[in-house]
Amino acid sequence: MSPDNPDPERHVDDADRPAPPPPSGAAPAESASAVPPPAAPPPGFGPGDGLAATAYPGEGLAATAYPGEVELAPDEPRRPLRTVATVLGAVLALAVLGAPLGLLWAVLAPDTPVLKTAEGAIYAEPQPEQPIAADGWFSLLGLAFGVLAALALWFLLRRWRGPVGLLGAVLGTLAAAPVAWQVGRRVGLATFDRLLDSAPAGQAFTKPADLRAGGVDWLLGVVPVPHGNLLLPAFGAAVTYTLLAGWSRWPGLRPEPEPAAFSWVSAGTPAPTAAPEPPAPGAAEPPRG
Repeated sequence: MSPDNPDPERHVDDADRPAPPPPSGAAPAESASAVPPPAAPPPGFGPGDGLAATAYPGEGLAATAYPGEVELAPDEPRRPLRTVATVLGAVLALAVLGAPLGLLWAVLAPDTPVLKTAEGAIYAEPQPEQPIAADGWFSLLGLAFGVLAALALWFLLRRWRGPVGLLGAVLGTLAAAPVAWQVGRRVGLATFDRLLDSAPAGQAFTKPADLRAGGVDWLLGVVPVPHGNLLLPAFGAAVTYTLLAGWSRWPGLRPEPEPAAFSWVSAGTPAPTAAPEPPAPGAAEPPRG
């Protein structure tokens, strides 16, 4: 055996003679090195570059999740009793807000001048404009109230956005409109009734605002059915809530967590080692073989 001839069984001078076969049961010396090493991955696709492996059927690659990936939990099941309570609470709150709406309407709508006669009160003018103005003010205030109610329920009841929120907005404004009408028309009504009974004929006074383009009919004498401009608050609420749902950028209409930015460096991947420095000039070459 010499540095030029690593085979101990082969003579240096017999370079052309084949080497004897290895003994039975012994693995060839070069069998471990016969299999070529796996090719190095191209730049940008190695584990040092931070790309996570994706598991496919039939392949032995382990799936690695991105560190910044956010798993969105499914919506919790809604309880029917809580849903009913939410709708009733919204309806009750909007119905109570109908009272200040009626007071505002009574302040803005003008009173109609009348004259006392033997048969009762008549308009002081042949074609008064005050009743038309009262209907107009109620319509404008009702539409604004419906829009604001829909916006309030949209932002306050984020968890119940959808049919539940829409139902609460529509039913609540339907209940608030008659409340506003009755509260507004009764402001100054007691004074008008007193003057109508005790004032002498020919005396002029005013009649408080009332609606002529709206009212409430009773279905079978039990169920109240509003009509006319009493439906405008519910119309404004339904249109506004539907537009908010149509313009929402979330499929579920509720805010969802934004996924974090994907990081191409995996937390479990070690940083690539630096390349070895070239040997200094004149340094001893490491032994080979």
